[in-house]
Amino acid sequence: MVDFDKNALVTTGWLAENLTAPDLRVVDASYYLPREGLDPRREFEAQHIPGSVFFDIDDICDPDSDLPHMLPPPHIFSSKVRRLGLGDGLRLVIYDQRGIWSAPRVWWTFRYFGHREVAVLDGGLPKWLNEGRAVAEGTESNDERHFTPRANSFLLRDRDQVLSALGGNGEQVIDARARGRFEGRDPEPREGMRSGHIPGSFNLPFGEIIDQSSQTFLDNQEIRSRFEAEGLDLSRPVVASCGSGVTAGVLALALHRLGHRDTAVYDGSWSEWGRPGDTPVETGPAKQQ
Repeated sequence: MVDFDKNALVTTGWLAENLTAPDLRVVDASYYLPREGLDPRREFEAQHIPGSVFFDIDDICDPDSDLPHMLPPPHIFSSKVRRLGLGDGLRLVIYDQRGIWSAPRVWWTFRYFGHREVAVLDGGLPKWLNEGRAVAEGTESNDERHFTPRANSFLLRDRDQVLSALGGNGEQVIDARARGRFEGRDPEPREGMRSGHIPGSFNLPFGEIIDQSSQTFLDNQEIRSRFEAEGLDLSRPVVASCGSGVTAGVLALALHRLGHRDTAVYDGSWSEWGRPGDTPVETGPAKQQ
């Protein structure tokens, strides 16, 4: 029996064996950057794990925010996911079409709203396909199911909270973006954004804790070593950040698997911090603290 709350990952083999369990639902949480020109819903309709439903992070979001795919209010989240047949008493397995990319964001979202029986499919759809497992086409639906939102504010940080932590000895910020973006050498994919990083933050690109051949997480010992090599103190609270709050979920999931329970995600991430304004910005490599 997989402990979803503790381990937060399931293998493709486990999912294949349990796919028809009555208390299990599978969710495709794929997302692509606008510049990629791919429609994740269309890709889902072309092929998906049988029985899965599509979770659109650009639809299940805060309609009043000018930032991309910010967490919605609890009543909106509850209304949207119940229509997908995702609710109380179910175990949820989240995957995406890249492998490990946007699925951890939706894992974190469900946990934020109080649903603990949620895990990510290690390797995602690419591993599933590489193993020759069955796929389905079109759309699928489940009967509506009540979802009770219980927002956990400990898992979320906003701009003001991150600002107040700068220069202190409390929360550490770790950024999942590529090093060129973090250091300010490469431009941001969103127009009009400043380059660089939150002062004092650490940098561990999310892809560096993923086995690129299998799109699965590295083992926990190796992941721990990579966090520590960047200077992160795993005995202290951590806030994960990235470009727009998506791949920060990869670091949050990795830390969760290491037993680190004092981890939050900065939802606005660089799409908020990096806008023209008065938030402080540093460039260059992260400074060991």
